[in-house]
Amino acid sequence: MSFNILAAFWAVSFLFVITPGVDWAYAISAEIKGRRVVPAVAGMLSGHLLATLIVAAGVGGVLVRIPYALTALTLAGSGYLLWLGVNMLLKPSAPVQGESPDEGTWSSWAIKGLCVSGLNSKVVLLFLALLPQFTQPQAALPVPAQIIVLGMLHAFSCGVVFLLVGFGARAVLASRPAAAILVSRVSGAAMVVIAVLLAVERLMTLQ
Repeated sequence: MSFNILAAFWAVSFLFVITPGVDWAYAISAEIKGRRVVPAVAGMLSGHLLATLIVAAGVGGVLVRIPYALTALTLAGSGYLLWLGVNMLLKPSAPVQGESPDEGTWSSWAIKGLCVSGLNSKVVLLFLALLPQFTQPQAALPVPAQIIVLGMLHAFSCGVVFLLVGFGARAVLASRPAAAILVSRVSGAAMVVIAVLLAVERLMTLQ
């Protein structure tokens, strides 16, 4: 793969990464509620890598051709996002100086992060539409391997941005508990809205 191809893909990928969404909301929530942004981000990256492997294996195309399979995946992901968002609305958290990170284990935050990204059919569809466009069939590296390289590059960008967002949120909001609670509720509301829109959009495509 040429450097120009990688640079072009990174530029497009980075635009998606820096756009606030459910991943930003989850990273902020993880750090505000329990200083768990590292496992939360690790979980989300695992979901992105899983989506990359799905596309590289050609399974993404199969999902697109089976409407009910994709619908089930979308509804499952929407339901999980809705559950997370409602919990953040009902139990907003604010960082407290000297507070012990006792809200959930590392593994629980990582698993939640995996579900946030892994159950998001939009991630699979985005990768299915985006990654193949930047592959070179004539290159020495097989196309599935190229897709994996591109997916890892995207995951790296996600990791850097999500960690900065999570740690930055705590640094900015540590001395502002009221603002932290507001951000927590806004993040929860964003998750709820995204969950509803994903579910409605998918159900409308079946009509």
